Amino acid sequence: MAMVWTRRHILSLADFTPNEYDGVLQTAASFREVLGRRTKKVPALQGQVVANLFFEPSTRTRNSFELAAKRLSADTLNFTPGSSSLSKGETILDTAKTYLAMGTDMMVIRHEQAGVPMAIAQEMDRLGAKVSVLNAGDGQHEHPSQGLLDLFTICSLLDAESPRLELLAGKKIAIVGDILHSRVARSNIWSLTATGAEVHLAGPPTLLPLLFGECGNGREGKLFLHWKVEPALQDADFVMALRLQKERMGQHLLPSLREYHQLFGITRDRLKLCKPHVKVLHPGPVNRGVEISSDLMDDAQFSLISQQVTSGVAVRMALLYLMGGGKLH
Repeated sequence: MAMVWTRRHILSLADFTPNEYDGVLQTAASFREVLGRRTKKVPALQGQVVANLFFEPSTRTRNSFELAAKRLSADTLNFTPGSSSLSKGETILDTAKTYLAMGTDMMVIRHEQAGVPMAIAQEMDRLGAKVSVLNAGDGQHEHPSQGLLDLFTICSLLDAESPRLELLAGKKIAIVGDILHSRVARSNIWSLTATGAEVHLAGPPTLLPLLFGECGNGREGKLFLHWKVEPALQDADFVMALRLQKERMGQHLLPSLREYHQLFGITRDRLKLCKPHVKVLHPGPVNRGVEISSDLMDDAQFSLISQQVTSGVAVRMALLYLMGGGKLH
């Protein structure tokens, strides 16, 4: 029985339903099969326009969305703030309305300030424009597509043919690092607790405030906080290391990167605490030798980092397709 996708905007995973998660996972699995073909293009969004409005620098997320749109045969518009009218005093909402006037159907928004994608979505709704807005990362708020591609990567490992939410029920997942500044961590907390998984956050007290304990309230899974890495890793099925957000970090939150690696870095020795078949993820880019030891990052026995990049295109194709009027089967 087909279920029509009814969500116009994707701004946060906080209110995603299990059906929506499974719908994204199933659709992404279909597009992963497309990406494995010799001809990697489908006409699903032919005639639609996707505008990538990246007010904050990005390489992999922007390229991933652009490739996803092109694989779906959509036309793309790419915004670069340095050469835009923003430098001449134009507001962000005026910029969005300019792209609306060009016939944009979907806007993919990334901004260093939390709430900008939501503000643009609200303005589009106020104008009565049938434009979908997708949050590609806003400040320290959320990064929904990254959370979904991480979920897809993990579920695909457990069942490549039919990745689905229920596969993670009862699994232990450790998220280690700079939780405080990480929009990726926030999105993953929402998605992974929705699966019924146990999510263990670990980091120095300066990077893991107590307030994160409230995120798991009322969820299927459970959320635990640790200020030492060992309890989080004990018997973990998956370990997600987070990049130290040096560009967003205030001063004096860490003594040094070397000390951070000694206390919280993911190494082969530390993985011995985990389940034998543990896998390691990282949203990238990786600070080698800081969050993860360099040799471990390149070890295909443990690392899912390259799979995350591949998953990113399939998941972003799925999101654009569903927002563009596709159906779930």
